[in-house]
Amino acid sequence: MAAMHTHTDTHDLRHHGDAEVRDEKLTDLAVNVRAHTPPDWLRERIARSLTGLAAYPDGRAARAAVAARHDLPGERVLLTAGAAEAFVLLARALPVRRPVVVHPQFTEPEAALRDAGHEVRRVLLRAEDGFRLDPAAVPEDADLVVVGNPTNPTSVLHPASVLARLARPGRTLVVDEAFMDAVPGEREALAGRTDVPGLVVLRSLTKTWGLAGLRIGYVLAGPATIAALERAQPLWPVSTPALAAAEACMSPAALAEAEEAAHRIAEDRAHLLAGLAEFEEVRAVTAAEGPFVLVRIEGAHAVRDRLRSLGFAARRGDTFPGLGGDWLRLAVRDRVTTNRFLQALDQALVMAGCAKGR
Repeated sequence: MAAMHTHTDTHDLRHHGDAEVRDEKLTDLAVNVRAHTPPDWLRERIARSLTGLAAYPDGRAARAAVAARHDLPGERVLLTAGAAEAFVLLARALPVRRPVVVHPQFTEPEAALRDAGHEVRRVLLRAEDGFRLDPAAVPEDADLVVVGNPTNPTSVLHPASVLARLARPGRTLVVDEAFMDAVPGEREALAGRTDVPGLVVLRSLTKTWGLAGLRIGYVLAGPATIAALERAQPLWPVSTPALAAAEACMSPAALAEAEEAAHRIAEDRAHLLAGLAEFEEVRAVTAAEGPFVLVRIEGAHAVRDRLRSLGFAARRGDTFPGLGGDWLRLAVRDRVTTNRFLQALDQALVMAGCAKGR
């Protein structure tokens, strides 16, 4: 069963994968942004928008494009400076009294809630259960519940039916779908659903399209929630280039390209998992459905350091509540890069004294 906790530990909630690769020339397995992005057509679309920088940003076209993509009215859409901004808006704008965050997951939701003065309770999912969520583990009195799907860093994809069971009258259910477009067919997505009370879905365009530096995402929710979040935003929160990117990424051609990339990621992830299975020292969360894999290695800290010396950056897992120092998160890359990494991992395990029978 999942465990219920109030926060009393010292996890670094503001540590993110970019810190693993900053200022160093390493093969990046720490950041979950798709490699070789943004594509040329998207770069060109963004570049063309620069001629309009003298005017204030106008988000109407991008908002309409997002709404059409999810078959929703525009009043149910809010564009944000990445999904991370949405967590801050939710923490500041909603009358939250008893928030619960399901961990392990992206740490910014809890950090934003705590910064807004909220006492946050945690539901910790267990490795022994495959990091699967039992809705009964979430306290009935929670008026805000935050969960990722697929979840960063576990890569577990929770059934939409299970997440919908978390909905209650008087409760806001926030589902972070930042990586859902990396799942073929976006199965188990709740984006676009209007039949789940209190549902708020967050999406990011930074992962699949390589736009982390541009900051663009969006919120899908009921009109009253969208209005409350919009009132908490500063004026013109999303830049003209980011708006151009959002509109472009909603086109049928772009959605087809994202779907093709999702299938390719699934194949590359299967290749990575097959390679990891060859190591007796490595235990991977094999139910992975996102563009990353969570692994457990005794002595992972030393292995991570050795990997860095061999030119590879892996994301440490001990900053995620519910995980400890024996966990690493690995971004899925192409087969050539994965093969190089697996060779380096073999060396790193030996160098760190973790290898068994080699």
